[in-house]
Amino acid sequence: MEYREADGRVPARREVLVELHGSLDRRYRPEDVADLVLRALDGSVSRRERVLLERAAKHSARRQGWFSSMSADYARPVGGARQVAAATRLFDRTVEVDPDDPESLLEFAAAMGRDIRWTPQRTDFLADRLNRDARETAGMELSKRQYNRRFRMLRRIAAKTATLGIEQDKRRLLMVGVTGFGTDIPLERFLADADAACFVAYFTARRKLRREFSLSGRENPFDEIAAMLLERCTADSDWWLIAQVRTSPDVLERLSEQERGRLLGQWSAVMRHSADLLRERWNPRTDRTTMIVRRGDDSSTWNNLATAYNAARSGWLASLASLGALDLLEVACPGKAMRLMAGDLVAWHSGDVDPNTAVWAALPLPWEVLDGSADCTRTQVEAACRTARLDPERSGWTAPAPRRGVAVFRPTPELVHGVSIADPVWAGLLRRAGVFSGKHVKPELADDATRGLASGVVVSDLPIKDAP
Repeated sequence: MEYREADGRVPARREVLVELHGSLDRRYRPEDVADLVLRALDGSVSRRERVLLERAAKHSARRQGWFSSMSADYARPVGGARQVAAATRLFDRTVEVDPDDPESLLEFAAAMGRDIRWTPQRTDFLADRLNRDARETAGMELSKRQYNRRFRMLRRIAAKTATLGIEQDKRRLLMVGVTGFGTDIPLERFLADADAACFVAYFTARRKLRREFSLSGRENPFDEIAAMLLERCTADSDWWLIAQVRTSPDVLERLSEQERGRLLGQWSAVMRHSADLLRERWNPRTDRTTMIVRRGDDSSTWNNLATAYNAARSGWLASLASLGALDLLEVACPGKAMRLMAGDLVAWHSGDVDPNTAVWAALPLPWEVLDGSADCTRTQVEAACRTARLDPERSGWTAPAPRRGVAVFRPTPELVHGVSIADPVWAGLLRRAGVFSGKHVKPELADDATRGLASGVVVSDLPIKDAP
């Protein structure tokens, strides 16, 4: 079977692989990635492999002729293009700049600031502005108003630079949490091994599936299609590439000891960095035994950072195990970081919380263990797990989490705030109306939303009886 685009053109293999590489930094559905994988591997897949891939690919947007109401990307920080354009008009100068690069943006501000003796180190509007005599000495022919306008503009660019850097760092950590180091894979290395590349692209797409608002827990991302794609990889495949997104023993054993040590260092760096950011956002008034979100908490940022920290911790433990170095946990064993939970979800669980929360509450905070200000050894973690009736190894507290069974592929549900909707058009309307968001439904869309809910478009159990 030969795949063609709508215009009849057969896409080049490199072109398809380039799109798969781009998907690593976005949120493609597994169905759409499977469709691309079939085109990338066309002619080299067995009948069984094609049947498995078709199971997902037949649900792709290209095949179905419609697109999901859910975003195919993660939110990206807004760069400084608007500020650059305004500064260029105000200063009547053009300076080369990449508005999406904080360092370049700050260099741009510094270059513009030379005309008014402004520097990124002196941005205080009250203390660092030049008075009239200083401006005249510097040879400026600007009124106080025009000078102040330029000074304020450069201050705003400097502030934007700091904000942009923080938001980009948070997004990078989010991507590490859901893909490992997949977004750092160079394009040319990705293109050099199609089998490894296709596994990486599909597996990361599965890892990026949104959480469903359900009692059954999150589905194993390693499904039958991911297993088949991994089986295609041979001894000559690029296992370092694969290890960037999957740190299971069968992958790590393919690496050299030097590569495993390098991977350990990568995970350790992310674990410490994300822990430092969690420290900054920790609300000491939060009840650690329930982790129910409080008014004013930025639960989205906390949960994204916790996801990155826990993924890094899991990768760190797996790397330690592959090097036979788990004995180091006798010296320091930082615990997991629990996510903040919505009160209605906890109520839906009849008030029960994840038993791992009890272990988290009994141990020192992870960042205190990592910076040496608190002691936490494997013995302490094991004792806390026994109290919570958890196996410390099988629950992933003192060893890499055990391998789960291979999941059966199922089509990606259309979700609105975690609730499954049967149709993407209805899903889009319910999202715009604000249904299931915890906020008031928009009055102008309330009737349409109620009609949709009454018609049975919701296909998952609801945490509340009356909606919207």
